[in-house]
Amino acid sequence: MIDLSRFAEVLTLYKQDFVAVTWGNEKYKWEAVKHFQDNWDINADDFAEMLERSLAKTYNLLASTNNFPKGMIVNSAKIAPEDVRAMFMALFDESRDYWERINEFKQRSNDLLEQTGQKGQSYQTENAITTYLWLRYPDRYYIYKYSEVRKTAQELGSDCVIKQGRYADNVRNHLAFYNEINAELQKDKELRAILEASLTPDCYPDPEMRTLTFDFGFYISRYLHDHDKDGKWWPEKSEYDPGLTADDWAGLLRDPEVFTESSLQIMRRLLDYGGSATCTQLAVKYGEAKNFYNSGSVALAKRVAEKTGCDVMDRDSENSRWWPVLYVGRHAGKDEDGSYVWKLRDELAEALGKVNLDGVRLYASAGSEEDEPGYWWLNANPKIWSFADIAVGEVQDYTLYNENGNKRRIFQNFLDAKAGDMIIGYESYPVKQVVAIAKVSAEQDGERLYFEKVEGLATPIDYKTLRECPELERMEYFVNQQGSLFKLTPGEYDFILDLVREENPLPDEKKADHYDKTTFLKDVYMDDARYEQLRAILMHKKNVILQGAPGVGKTFCARRLAWSIMEEKDDSRIEFVQFHQNYSYEDFVMGYRPEGDTFELKYGIFYRFCQKAANQPDRPFFFIIDEINRGNMSKIFGELLMLIEADYRGTKATLAYNGLPFSVPENLYIIGMMNTADRSLAMIDYALRRRFSFFDMEPGFDTKGFSEYREGLCSETIDELVGKVKELNAEIARDKSLGRGFCIGHSYFCGRKASDDAEEWGKQVVDFDILPMLREYWFDDEAKVTRWDNILHGVFQ
Repeated sequence: MIDLSRFAEVLTLYKQDFVAVTWGNEKYKWEAVKHFQDNWDINADDFAEMLERSLAKTYNLLASTNNFPKGMIVNSAKIAPEDVRAMFMALFDESRDYWERINEFKQRSNDLLEQTGQKGQSYQTENAITTYLWLRYPDRYYIYKYSEVRKTAQELGSDCVIKQGRYADNVRNHLAFYNEINAELQKDKELRAILEASLTPDCYPDPEMRTLTFDFGFYISRYLHDHDKDGKWWPEKSEYDPGLTADDWAGLLRDPEVFTESSLQIMRRLLDYGGSATCTQLAVKYGEAKNFYNSGSVALAKRVAEKTGCDVMDRDSENSRWWPVLYVGRHAGKDEDGSYVWKLRDELAEALGKVNLDGVRLYASAGSEEDEPGYWWLNANPKIWSFADIAVGEVQDYTLYNENGNKRRIFQNFLDAKAGDMIIGYESYPVKQVVAIAKVSAEQDGERLYFEKVEGLATPIDYKTLRECPELERMEYFVNQQGSLFKLTPGEYDFILDLVREENPLPDEKKADHYDKTTFLKDVYMDDARYEQLRAILMHKKNVILQGAPGVGKTFCARRLAWSIMEEKDDSRIEFVQFHQNYSYEDFVMGYRPEGDTFELKYGIFYRFCQKAANQPDRPFFFIIDEINRGNMSKIFGELLMLIEADYRGTKATLAYNGLPFSVPENLYIIGMMNTADRSLAMIDYALRRRFSFFDMEPGFDTKGFSEYREGLCSETIDELVGKVKELNAEIARDKSLGRGFCIGHSYFCGRKASDDAEEWGKQVVDFDILPMLREYWFDDEAKVTRWDNILHGVFQ
C-alpha cells in the first residue's frame, strides 16, 4: 500500500509542473504510442521495415548512449524476420503469463544474436521488452525501469519489493504497484482534465491513464527533488519544536519503558552513521528491514510524547506527525539511497553523546554474534596473487604478517574472521573487479588465515559500479582502502551479492527432464555402435567436430549428444555460438569495448562459460560451435588454442588483456559442426585438425530409428522417394569430385506426420532442397541433373 498522504503531496507538485515542465519534455511518449498503433502490423510482408517504422518515434525509450535495444531488434529482424516476428507474436499472446513472455523474449533474443553471428549484446532487457508491451497494449501495461520503480516506491512509502537480481518478482510487483498508483490517479478529475487539454491529434488519448501513470513515476525519479534543492531541514524551529532539552532527553534515555532495546539500536546506528541517514542506508549498513527504523522511530516518538506530554505536529499523515519529535528531515538527494533523510535533533544528539551505548548491538543478527557468520571483503593484488590461481573448492592461506614481518593492516580483522564467514573476492589494480565468492575455511592459527574459493564470477562486477552505490558509501574498504581484509556488514554483503546475482544467476534448481542414450537413439537416427563410438571420442579427446553434408542432423545431434551425456535436458550447461569470418578473440575471450567516453574490458562468451563450468567441476558442460571451420581458430582462441587440448586442460596460461592466469576446465567439452559440402572451405586449418577429432555424420536412412519413423508415415510415395534418394547418394559417393561427404541427409524428410499430405511435402523437398543442391554439385553436367529430376519426380506420377 502507498502512503496516500505523501501521494497527495507529490500529485499536487506533479500537477503544478505538468504543463510547465513535464509535458514539453515527455509528450513524445504519447506520440510514440500513437505512431506505433498506426503502423504496427504483425502480418506485414516486410516485417523488419514495419518494425523499424513502428518504433521510429520511441527515441530514448529504446536508445541511449550505451543502450541500443531498438537498433539490435530491428537488425535481428532484417537478418531473421520470421524468428523475430514469432518472438513478438509470443510476447503479445495475452493468454500466457506476463513474466514468462518477457523472459522468453529476452532469452530468444540472446539466442538469435548468437545464431545469426551478430556482435555485442541484444540489449533486450526487461525495460525494453515492457516498452514493446506498453506500445502494443497501452491500456494494460507500463514501462518497467528498475531505478524508477524503486525510487517511486520509496518516495510513496510503498511496501512494494524491488530488489537487485529478482527479475520475475520485480516485474510482477511493478505491475501491481503501478496499477495501485493508476487507480488513485484516475480518481483525480483535475489531473484528467489537465491531460486531455494537453493532448494533440498526434498523441495517444490514454483513456486509462496508464502512460500518465509511469510518467508520474518518472517525474518522481527525475524532477521531484528539484523542489528540495536548498536541502533545508524540516520542520524549522518556528514551525515545530517538541520543547525537550538535552537534560530531558538524558532522563528519557535512562527510562527502559521509553527507550527500549530496539530504540537504542536505532539511536546508536544513527550516531555511528554520522547523525543523519535514510532508513534504506541504515538497513543496508546495519541490517534489519527499512520498516524496523521507520515504524520503530514512530513508536518511540509516541512513547516520548505520552511520557512528556510534548506537542505533536498537526499533520494528515500518521508517520509525519510523529518522527519530527526525534528528528528533522529532508528529501534525499540523487546521491542518497532512500526517499527521506532523518537527522537527530540537536538536543537528542547532545544527550546521546553523554550516554555509553557500547552494550547496544550495532549490527543486526538473528542469533548470537558467535552463531552468525561474518562478512568480509578480501583484496587480491594481481601482481602478487590472484583469485584466478585458485580452483573452486581449493583452500588458500593468507599470512597475517607481510614479508617484512609486520602485521597486516587492520590486523584485528584477521583475528576476528572465523570459519564459515563469507568473503567477497576483489582483484585490485589494474583489474578492479569483484571476481569471486569465498568463505573462511579455518580461523587464523597465529600465522595464517585459511579460505576456500566457492565461486568464480563469469561476469565480474566493476569497482566503479560498486563505488557509485550510495548504499555502500560507508563500507570499510571505501572509507580507507589501505589493507587487505575489510569488514562488511550483513546488509552490505547482501547488497553486493544482489549485484553479483544479477549478472551471475545461480543454476536453476528445477529438475530437468530425463534424457539418455535410449532417447538419443530414438531422436537421432544413428545406430548404437556409432553412438558409443562418438561418445567415447568426445570423452577422451574433449573436442569433436561433427562433419557431414547438409541435412544429416549435425546441429540436432550436438545438443542431444550433450543431453545424453548429462542424462538430462539441462540447457543451462550448454552454450551455442556460430563462427564467421569476422568473429574475433575480443568476441570469444575478452576485449575492450566502448563504455561512455572510455573503453572497458569486457569478457567474451567462452571466458564466461569456462568460469561457469569451473564453478561446478563435477558436472559436464558443453560448448557447441556451429560453422567452426568458418572462423580463424588462431585469431579467435589466441593463447587458449593450446589450453583446449585434452592434455592441457586445467593448465594455466596468462591472458593477453588482463595479465591474469586462466585455464579451460576439464569438465568442459567442445562440439563443433562443419559442412563438408561447402567447396569454399575445403582447406581446414591444421590447428583445428590437431585439436579436434572428426566424426562423419552420415545419412541415417538405414537406421532402425528412421525405419520406424518412415513406417509411421504410412506412405508408399515417401518409401519410394527415400529409395530413390539412397540410389542418388550411391552415385554421389562414387563421384570422384564429390564423395560421401556430399550425400543427401535424412533430416529433409523428418518432422512429418502421417496426417500430412505426403505427396505435397515430398515434392517440396525435391524441388526446393534436393534439386538446387544437385545443380550446385553438377553445375557442369546438366544432363545428369535432368536425369535425376525425372527420376525423383517420377515417384509422384
